[in-house]
Parts: sequence; C-alpha cells; structure tokens
Amino acid sequence: MKGDAAPAGEGAAPEVVALARVVARLRSEVVDLEGVAATTAVVERAKGVLMAQVGVSADAAYELLLERAGRRGRTVLEECWITLGQVRVRQSRRTAGTARISLPTASTAGPRKEPSTSAFSRRRYLAGHHDDGELNGLLARVADGLAAAHGGDDIAELLVTVLGAATDVDAVMIYTVAAAGSLDLTGSAGIDEALAEQWRHVPPLSGVAALEAVAGRRALWLEDVEQDARRYLLIGDPPERWPARAWVPVPGDGQPRAAIGFLRTRPGPFAAGTRALLRQATRLCAGPLGAPERARDAESVGAAGGGYAEAVQLILDTMAGPATLLTPLRSESGEVEDYRIDAAAPESVDVAGRRGKELVGRRLLETYPTVAGTPLWEGYLETLTTGTRYEGEPFTYEEVAAGVPRQSVYSVRASRLGDHLVVSWICHDTSQRETRRLADMQRLGNLGWAGWNLVTDTVTWSEQVYAIFDREPGRGPMPLEELPSHVVPDDLHQLGAAVERLLSEGEAVDQPFRITTGHGVRHLRIVAEAQTDADGTPVEVHGFFQDVTAQHDIEVALRDSERAVLLQRGMLQAERALAARLQDTLLPIPQQSLELAGLCIDVAYVPADSGINVGGDWYSAIGLPDESALFVVGDVAGHGLAAVGTMAQLRFTAKGMTVTGSPLPDVLRRLNTLLLHTGSDPSGSATATMVMARYQPWDRRLVWVRAGHLPPLLIRGDRAEFLEQPQGTLLGATFAASYEQAALNLLPGDHLLFYTDGLVEEPGEDIGTGLDRLAETAVRLLREGHGETLARTLVALCTAHRDDICVLDVHVPDIRVPDGDVPDGDVP
Repeated sequence: MKGDAAPAGEGAAPEVVALARVVARLRSEVVDLEGVAATTAVVERAKGVLMAQVGVSADAAYELLLERAGRRGRTVLEECWITLGQVRVRQSRRTAGTARISLPTASTAGPRKEPSTSAFSRRRYLAGHHDDGELNGLLARVADGLAAAHGGDDIAELLVTVLGAATDVDAVMIYTVAAAGSLDLTGSAGIDEALAEQWRHVPPLSGVAALEAVAGRRALWLEDVEQDARRYLLIGDPPERWPARAWVPVPGDGQPRAAIGFLRTRPGPFAAGTRALLRQATRLCAGPLGAPERARDAESVGAAGGGYAEAVQLILDTMAGPATLLTPLRSESGEVEDYRIDAAAPESVDVAGRRGKELVGRRLLETYPTVAGTPLWEGYLETLTTGTRYEGEPFTYEEVAAGVPRQSVYSVRASRLGDHLVVSWICHDTSQRETRRLADMQRLGNLGWAGWNLVTDTVTWSEQVYAIFDREPGRGPMPLEELPSHVVPDDLHQLGAAVERLLSEGEAVDQPFRITTGHGVRHLRIVAEAQTDADGTPVEVHGFFQDVTAQHDIEVALRDSERAVLLQRGMLQAERALAARLQDTLLPIPQQSLELAGLCIDVAYVPADSGINVGGDWYSAIGLPDESALFVVGDVAGHGLAAVGTMAQLRFTAKGMTVTGSPLPDVLRRLNTLLLHTGSDPSGSATATMVMARYQPWDRRLVWVRAGHLPPLLIRGDRAEFLEQPQGTLLGATFAASYEQAALNLLPGDHLLFYTDGLVEEPGEDIGTGLDRLAETAVRLLREGHGETLARTLVALCTAHRDDICVLDVHVPDIRVPDGDVPDGDVP
C-alpha cells in the first residue's frame, strides 16, 4: 500500500500515534503529487508535439488529444504516451545512438542569407519567404526535444542547438515572473556561469526588456545596441557582446508568465522569417514552461464531445467566411422559439460588431433581431424538420450601424447536422453608389488607401495614391525600396522608424513626411495598421496616404501672420509708450482749477480706452505779454508718434506767433501752410482742427477763430448756446483756405467750454444730438454746484472713452481775481 508508515508500537503515547498518522498522510500526499506532476509533464510534452506537427494552439492540441482518446476508447494519458512513442520511433529511425535529448547539430541547417538592415528593405518584412519544409523540420525537432527535456536549462540548450544555425542565435535565456513581479532565470544556454549568476534574479525595475515583453504581451526586437542601451538595461559585459537580441513572451492562459531571450553576436535586424520561427518555437515551449492547466474530466468531455459544438468549432476555426452552428431552443409545446449560437467561424459578425467566438452562447434574435417571421426563418424550420438543405435567394437585410440604417444584400445557406443547423452566408457588396462615395471621399479629402500583403508580396493602391505621389498608374504601386528616393532627406529617419514599427512590431502609425514631385515638395501623412497572425507577425498592412500640403501652407501662412501681428503689436506698443511719454511732457494735466488773466480755468484730458495708439488732442492756456490770455484746443488727425509730433508743431508755433503779436487769422493761415508743407512727409500728419481765443481782461472781450473745429459752448445763467462760427477751413486741407474771427463780451458768471469731438460723438448718432446733450448736461451740472470742476465732471460722465477727450472750461468769476495772482506762462 503506497504511503504506509511504520505502525506505532503498542502502548505508545497518544501524541506519538497522532504524529505517525500525520507522517503517513503527508507521505501519501507527496506520492499523489508526484503522480500528478508526472502525468502533467507527459500531457504538456504531447501537446507540444501536436502543436509542431499540426500547427495549432496549446488549447487546440489538448482538444485534439481528448478527441483522439474518446474516438479510440483510450484515456487521455494513454493517448499522450502513444503520441510521444510515435515521435521517439521516428526519431530513432532518423538518428541512431542519440543521447538523453536528441538535438540536431548546427550543420543540419544550410547557410543563412544576410538580410538587409535598411528600414526600407521589402524582403526584410515579407512573411512566408522561407523554406516551409525546413521551418517545419526545425519546429518538429524542437518539439521532439521538448518531449524529453527536463527543466529550463535543457529547453534553452535545445533552442540554441536546433535554431542556432538558421537564426544565428548564440545564447538563450529563459525568465519566469515571480510572485512579487520580479524575474527569475529558470534556464540558460550559451552564457557563462558568472553571467548567469549575476542575472539570476532581476527585481521589477523599469527598463528591463524581458519584463516589458511580458507586461506588453509582445515581442521586443532590440537591433541597435547603442539606441537600446539608452532605454533598456542590457545583459552582458560589455552589452555590445550581443548587438542583436529578442525577447519573446511565452503565450498562455491570461497574462504571460515567462519570456525567452534570443541573443546574437551578429549585428543586424531579425528577418521576418526568423521572427516567425522564434515566435513559433516559443509557442512550443508554452507547455513545458507554463503552469499546469486545470484538470479536465476526459469522460465528461467525451460525453459532451459526442455533441457537435466542440468538434464543429474546430472545423469552423479553419474556415474562410462567416458560418455558425445553431441549436434550436424550443418551447414546452416543442415549437422553435429561437436559436442559440454554439459555434462560430472567425469571420462571423453580427449587427453589433461582435465577431467569431464572441457570438457563442448568444441567441439568433439577439444578434439578428429582424430575422423572425421572414422567409429565412421559415427556411431554417424546414431544414430542421425535413433535413433538406436551404439555399435562399439574395435578400435585403436592414441593420442599424451607429444610429444610421443601412441595407445589405445577403445569400444564406443552411444544413441540418443532427438536431442543429450549420448556417453560412455571403454579403454581396455590389453598390456602385458606395463605390462612388468612396472615390469622392478620397478625392475631396485628397487621400487614398493602400494595402500590402506580406505573404504574397502584393501591393494595392487606390487611384488617388497615384495622384498624390504624381505617379503614372501604368507603372504600378511604388516598391518600398524606391520610397526613400522621393522622401525629403530630413524626414527619412523618422519615416524609417515608423515603417519599422509598423512592419516589424505590428504597431499602428500616424506619421507626417515630405516628398519631392514634379510639382514641388508635398506634405503627406500616412496612417496605417497591421494585421498579425497567431504569433504576432505582421502578415498584412493597410492604411491611407493623405496630401496635407494645402493645410500645411495655410498653417504656415497663419503662423507667419500671427508672428507679423505680434511684431507689429510690439512695435505699436513701444510707439504708444513713447508717444504717451512725449504727450505727458508736452501736455501736463493740472490737478486743480487755475487762474489766468482774472479767469478760472478747469482742464480735463482723458485718452481713449481702446487701441494702442496715442491720439492728437491737445490744449494750451498761456498769458501773453500784454496781460491778455490765449486759449487753444486742437485735434490732429491720426494717432501715434506722427500725431504727437504734429501736435507739438502746432502748439509751439501757435504760441510763438501769438506772443509776437500776430493776429489770430494770420496764425491759422500760417499753420495751414505749415501742415500743407509737412503733409508730404510720411511721418507728418496731413490735417488738424483747432479753435483759438484771446481774452482781454481790461474790457472782458474775447476774440476767437476756428479751423474746422466744433463751436465753443457759452453758458450764461440757465441758458447754454453754441457760438456762431466764423469762417475757417480744416488745417492742411487746401492752400486756398481763408479764416475769419468773431468776438463777444464775457460777463461775470459766464462759462465758456472749448472741447474736442470725443466729448460729444457716439457711434451711429448724429453730431447734433451729442451737442444738445452736452448743453443740457452742462447747465444741469452748474445748477448742481459743479462750477469749479465742470470740465472734469463732464469727462467723468463719459463711461466709454472711444476717442481722446480734451475739455477747457473758461469761467468768469463774479469777483475779479487780483492781478498779482495771475500766473505768467504755460499752464500749469
């Protein structure tokens, strides 16, 4: 009896008897575990052999073992031993006197052709361009060796010996992921003991290629040691010992738990055939390296396997085109209410976009809800009842995709299989309208689609791609090797890296680049993705090229315009700052009312709120040598430094001529001549308006002139009226201008307002309305007691300063100001 323990002696203490029972139970469990481990190893090796012989996955290999065992009346373990025995018989016939592990020598594979290292080498990416017989032979030898391998070191040695000559692989390292996420070296070959001990345990650090391959579930091909060393922690001292290395995750149920590293001393990239070989060899190692699969009840599976779902699914997996296995769901009365999908081909798809095995377990009316009650539904029932094969006429089926109804034409065939239906169908895409729409979309978007089958080396271009590359359609699509001759040299490196990611790694790319054509440089964009086989090797790529030259030109023009605007804005802001500083120097604004020639004067000046230019509004209030006073308000057309410069000319010229005793009309005529003379200067201002008044304190007489300016406002008592204007043309308008003067006597208590148009103008409003509003407001403010600050109060009531505002209020006091207090000179 297995697991027996020596019985405890008579009269033994109770604790000794209990301990003996524990020892016996543990020994029995150890024996059982050894049996399970031995059984699991046999099953995994048999699965590996079938994977190499038939070319199926690990799950499919196990299903095939179950199917063979059920069909031949054997247990699964018996079928596994028979499968391994057949391998050893064939192996012994091929090789006599083999050692424990039968390994082919390096001379069994012929010399390998050096692949091109260019990213634009077509043959580098082609799949299937190798000797299939030789490839299958190598994989068969790996499977034979795995059947007798014990541990990771045996597996690593097997891979180096079998694959070394064909792939130039010199060393192999096998890592498994520990519970804490670290890596443990479970097998190695081709490396010395010191290096193996140094790298036996790798903590979960970033930059470890093996760990990244496991986490990303994709192979990493490190082919540039200088560039790779900046990103990864490379094994070896120095790292250049293996200039090319690959880390391939070992597939399994769920997240991979192991990775195999293939190291080469020969530099250069791995060819497509080599990559496929290493991926498939890694798949063969999944059984010996992976955790034991959960136990399955062979008899229960065989009983259920007497049904059709598992067997039919294996068949449908190999089919091209959509097909499903339907099981009728009947009501209590026996009527068919619906069908359940129990198997589905990979290309089967429903209206929700679910494909293949995603459909298994779903109901027919869930995946194709509008089939009920149609001739197709009746055909299914007839086939299920009579066994007659159903072949329906093409019919239109309406489905809703992304909320948009779409009609498609289908032909369906159904056959009975036991109490099930095998249904296949074809979708007829013959719509010329859809074809025209696709062509219009490519033309309007200036894009065209392209595809490349890496197995048959067939390249397909749409018509628009020929137009984009300025290539005659009769020449056919451009081969990959020719593309660099059209690409702008500065873009070759980035485009080559994108091509390599797409064709080597199967990553989707979206890359801009430039080409030269007979019509100049064009800016293109390529967006492409790859379809891979079960090993992750790209077998077909498809995407589109888009000519974005027009968009690029618009973006460049927009950037140039923005740059010019920013530059101009900076210049204008600097000019405004300078003009404002000059204006502050030329026009000091008093902080309170002033007294001049017995008059009280209130001045207010406010620049415009908007814009970045300084305006040309100005004023002057000075005492003359004969103790009279001069008041001037002007507005120079334009803004900025030119307006400030013209304002300075007018202000100081008017002051100089008046001080020398020139009559006011003569002053305006000379100022007009001055502006006409400087108007040809680009930096000068062409025109200006002005109002000038000279007040004589001895008789309170005011003489005034105007040059196109708004009339002064006289407020006397409760009445406000604008003075009747003398003749006076805009300064700088014409040489034939004439100017006349007017006069009036001011009375104690009078207010005389001189102002610029910013005080009364509003957008879309007649100037007369603004003048009336000014008169009413001035009278109201004086009535409310704002006589001493009338100018400043008027300006404060203007909420939006769209233009410069200058106001000069001349007030005749009721009591004469002593002559000794009259200031002499400019204000302030």
